[in-house]
Amino acid sequence: METQSVPVDFLPIVFQIIVALGFVVVTLIATHFLGPKRKTADKLATFEAGVKVVGNARQPFSIKYFLVAILFVLFDVEVIFMYPWAVNFRELGMAGMVEMFIFMGTLLLGFIYVLKKKALDWN
Repeated sequence: METQSVPVDFLPIVFQIIVALGFVVVTLIATHFLGPKRKTADKLATFEAGVKVVGNARQPFSIKYFLVAILFVLFDVEVIFMYPWAVNFRELGMAGMVEMFIFMGTLLLGFIYVLKKKALDWN
């Protein structure tokens, strides 16, 4: 027996969204009006992790940082795909096991390729 959704079923979700957005708007407005308004040179200065700003911000630096970050995100997202497989491990049976081994093998090949290209070396 299939049930049909009616618009009234979504009313709690719409109400929750309205409450969340209202909380954000009220909080932002309240802090703006109730907070102190002391602007000093130190507060208006550019801040970067406690390091004083020296020189031009347009100086080039190594692309390795971004490469490592992108590779981390890539392999991290692939690990997320393993969670639904682990949850449904028993229902998938041997076919699911073989498919996961193929998936893991493909990931391993990609990781070996990254290591051979020395993409994770900082030098």
